[in-house]
This record gives sequence, C-alpha cells and structure tokens, in this order.
Amino acid sequence: MASLVRSWIPLLILQSFLVAVAFGSKEAEQFSEALLLKPLPDRKVLAHFHFENRAPPSNSHGRHHHLFPKAISQLVQKFRVKEMELSFTQGRWNHEHWGGFDPLSSMNAKPVGVELWAVFDVPQSQVDTSWKNLTHALSGLFCASINFLESSTSYAAPTWGFGTNSDKLRYGSLPREAVCTENLTPWLKLLPCRDKDGISALMNRPSVYRGFYHSQRLHLSTVESGQEGLGSGIVLEQTLTVVLQPETTSVETNMQPSWSLSSLFGRKVVGSCVLAKSSNVYLQLEGRLGHESKNVDTEIEAHKLWKNADFDLSLKPDRVLRESSGLLFIFDIDKSSDSEPFDLGLNWKLPSKWSCQQAPLQASRFLMGSGNERGAIAILLKATESQEKLPGRELTDGRCTIKANIFQIFPWYIKVYYHTLQIFVDQQQKTDSEVLKKINVSPSTDKVSSGMLEMMLELPCEVKSAAISIEYDKGFLHIDEYPPDANQGFDIPSALISFPSHHASLDFQEELSKSPLLSSFKEKSLVRSYTEVLLVPLTTPDFSMPYNVITITCTIFALYFGSLLNVLRRRIGEEERFLKSQGKKTGGVKQLLLRLTAKIRGRPIEAPSSESPAAESSFLSTKLIFKIILIAGAAAAWQYFSTDK
Repeated sequence: MASLVRSWIPLLILQSFLVAVAFGSKEAEQFSEALLLKPLPDRKVLAHFHFENRAPPSNSHGRHHHLFPKAISQLVQKFRVKEMELSFTQGRWNHEHWGGFDPLSSMNAKPVGVELWAVFDVPQSQVDTSWKNLTHALSGLFCASINFLESSTSYAAPTWGFGTNSDKLRYGSLPREAVCTENLTPWLKLLPCRDKDGISALMNRPSVYRGFYHSQRLHLSTVESGQEGLGSGIVLEQTLTVVLQPETTSVETNMQPSWSLSSLFGRKVVGSCVLAKSSNVYLQLEGRLGHESKNVDTEIEAHKLWKNADFDLSLKPDRVLRESSGLLFIFDIDKSSDSEPFDLGLNWKLPSKWSCQQAPLQASRFLMGSGNERGAIAILLKATESQEKLPGRELTDGRCTIKANIFQIFPWYIKVYYHTLQIFVDQQQKTDSEVLKKINVSPSTDKVSSGMLEMMLELPCEVKSAAISIEYDKGFLHIDEYPPDANQGFDIPSALISFPSHHASLDFQEELSKSPLLSSFKEKSLVRSYTEVLLVPLTTPDFSMPYNVITITCTIFALYFGSLLNVLRRRIGEEERFLKSQGKKTGGVKQLLLRLTAKIRGRPIEAPSSESPAAESSFLSTKLIFKIILIAGAAAAWQYFSTDK
C-alpha cells in the first residue's frame, strides 16, 4: 500500500502544477479557421483560406504550447523578430479582373517566387546577423532556398518606400524560386489539425496547384503585454489564396459557371477542427448583385436572399451581412459531419456582369533597348476607371494630387545610372521638382550589395498616364557566378507601387468582432501592387570551350607521355634475340618446305638471309624515332603557342 501511494505522489504533484499554470494564466492560446469564397468577373472563383493562432504573453521563455507551433515561437525568441512575413507565390495577380482596392488584394497579392521581410528588435549592429540566421532557419523549416537571401547582394534595407518605416527592416525576394508541395506540407504542419480535419482538409494538392494563381503567406507579429515581468504575445496568421477555374458545360460565355466545394477541390468538409474556436465559411458577392439587394431588410428577408432570380445557394446561410459593395453570406460548419458533409454550391440562373474596384493607378514594367551592353527600365502608371470614385485624394497648393511610392531593388550586375531618371506625365516630360517630392537612392557595389531606389511621386488627380525610365549598364560575371541556366537570363525582382493616401477596408453594417478574418478586413490596409518580374539577358561565355580545351589537352598529353614511356621501356637488343630464337624454333620445318619446293620446281635451294630480322628491327626503330620526334615537335609547338606572351 505504501509503495502504491509513493507511485502516485509524482503524478499528483504534476497535476497540481498544471492546474496552477492553467489558473495562473489569464489568457489561453486560441486558434480560428475560415474560408472566403468569391466569384470573379472573369468566370473564375477565388478561395481564401485564413488561419489565425494566438499565443498570449508569458513570463516563461521555454513554456509548453498547446496550440501555437513551437518552431515559430523559437524563431521569435531566438532571433528577436518583431514582425515578419513570408510568402510563396506562383502566378501573377490580375488587378484588372480580380481587384486592387480591397483588403484581400492589398495583403495577399504577392510577387512571383519567394518574398521575405522582417523587423528585428535587436541593436542596429546585429540586424544583418539576425537576418542571415533567420533565412537559414526558415530555409530548413519550409524546404526552400531562402538561405540564398543571406548574401548582402540579395537583400536591401528600405527606409520608407516599402510601407513599414523602420531602420531595422530587411527585405529580400527570390523571383525564380519554384513553389511546390514541399513548401505547402511544412506550412500545413504548423496548423493544429494540419490537413486532416476542418477547413484545411479541402487543400487537395492537385486542385491547389492547377489554379491560375496561388499564394501561401505566413505573417507573424508580436504583441506587447504592457505589464512588467511578462513577455510579448505572438499572433501567427497563415493564409492561402487560390484562383480556380470551375469546370462547366455551359456554352454561353456571359453565363457565370456554377460550382461547389466538391467540384473545386474534390473534397467536402466533414466537420470543423476540434481545436478551433471558430470555423466559418464566407461567400462574398459584390457588384450589381450586392446593390440590388441593398434595400432588403436583414432581419426579415435575409434568409430569402440565398434563392433569387439571379442565383441559388445549395445551403441556407446562418447570417447575412451587408457592405457598401456587396453581401456576405456566413455559414457555420460545426454542424457538419461524415453523414452530412458541408458542400456549399452556387448555381447561376441569369448572366451577370460586374467589375471589381481597382487601385487609382495600374502599374506595369518593361525593358527598353537592345544588345548585351546597355538598356533601360520603364514603369508605366495608367489611370483606372474607378480613379475618380476612390477616396484619399489630397489638396497640395490648392490642386488635387495622388501620391504614389515606388520601391525597387536592382541586382549588383545591373549598374543603374540614377542621373538618367526621366518622368513623363501624359506623354510630356516633367522636371524632378514638379513631380518628384521625395527620393532615396542606395547605389550598388560590385559583388557586395544590391542597389535600391525609393521615390514618391505627386501626380495630378486628372492624370491619364505617367511613365518613369532609368538607364543601366550590364555587368560581367565570373564564370563561377553563373547559374546552371544562364542563357535563360537574370531576374530583376518586382517593383512595389503603393499609395500612402489610399487605404482599403470592408466596413460591414453589423459588428462581428469574433471573426479574425472580418476583423482583418475591417482594418485599413495600405493599397499596394507589384509589377512584373523582368528577365534581363547578360553576356554569357561559351561554357563548352573549357570542356573542349580540357579534352584536347588531355588527349595530347596522353599520346606524348604514352609514346615516351613506350620508348623508354623498350629494349631493342632483347627484341632481336627474341626474333632469332623464334626463327630457330621454326627453322627445321622451314628448311623442309624449301627443299620440297625446290625439288618440285627443279631449282637449287636458296639459303635463308640472316640479315632480315636486323633489317626489320632497324626499320621499326626508324619509324619509332620518327614518331617520337613528331610528337615532341607537336608538344613543343603547343607549349609555345599556349604560353601567354
């Protein structure tokens, strides 16, 4: 009995310790999941997965996490990360048809490849070291080549052009990084239920990667507790944005295709994640559909909106929220199960057309010039149809203006001449003092650091188009610095265009603060867009020439040394004695044949010549000496012409 009591004592102590920790913590870790579905004007469907994980402030650095991923917590604590964002993107966001002035596009429309930026809470002298260590840790965590960003030629330190004003900010991108399931799998492992249950179970790999655009994003930020003795909390936000093309058999091009979750992803939702505090699916309809239903009373007619003359929903929504540009249907998936899975579908009845709200100016970038020596980079800003309706215009000296920030990184082998900057407004060249209000230039250093350009333009509100051009020279790389596919060209990362006076948000008439997704949409986000990635051809050497030189050199040396060793090891006297001995062994038979032949012909017997072996050996030695002289002459000529004079 006493031994049984002693065995239970450690368990009771551990249980009391856990209870004390649980009651001592004022806040607990929280996890929520959501899915936003949105039909697009170009007959496509946008699916936006949103997961948020919160770790409350704590005074323990090595605490156990119940829901929050420990790997992310260790990154924040070890490298003193204040804020960080990492994105893997394949495809380019279509700002014209998918929107550019809404929180979804402002936060989730990312450049092609990998983009990483981080703000550190360390002294200024330790920022670069923390950045390098962080890139290596993230590279191993997400099975990607993020460690290539550790080089000073691959990242920059923006001051104000990126949007986040901090002297401890570092930014880098890898436009050529391929995105595949090896990056998505570790991203899913950070979720409490992974992809086994809940909304994340819809992430079927073939369905995700066959889309026109997909971007997985990870954003973390620290939240100060404001109390002494308590550390900072961590908020981890994981999003996956996919643009899919529904399969349809309709012949009419004006008719929107009907779809369902099972047709888009090949799966259904059989229940929410048991560890999630909230699990919701949202369907957003904007444009003409939302305005037509704007005057309907929500409390009385809300449940009649999901079946009307334009479309039908396969499931009845739990709630309906209004916004200035449309409607939002809310579905709770807690009631779904294996017997009754959640499979939301949208069936269109009549052709519908609408347009998404765009940014004030649409940006595009291209190269000018020809040849492998010089060129120019141009950025074109065109006014959109919704420019006059957007808020955020400012009055400068009594006139209406639009501010636009341009942030651009140049690799060190693109030698930019910043004094050649030219600005055109409505096809008329302007001076820098008329349009350029602020500029920050960081020239590149060969094989040491990349170049950076930050500038603020102040354009009139009635502007139709604006163009910026800058000239550059192409540098030369060492043969060891060329990638395996050097003839494809070299990438210049996307330029970031932001509008500091314009902020996008969705303000619903009904408050729904419990939803992290809607709360993030309600916050004002800076309107920004990325340009295309430029492909610059550089002068590349003939990589087959070293192989040819090595091959012919090795062949000549093999012939030379092989013949030389053969001459040095050969003994002519022994060869003559060997030939004589062979002649004596076959002499009897030979004499018998000679006598027999002479008797038949009636001629006298001829004595065999004893000088034939010697003559033959002398002839062989003459050929051998001639070959040696020829090879030695070729080697001497090769040595003479190959030596630098």
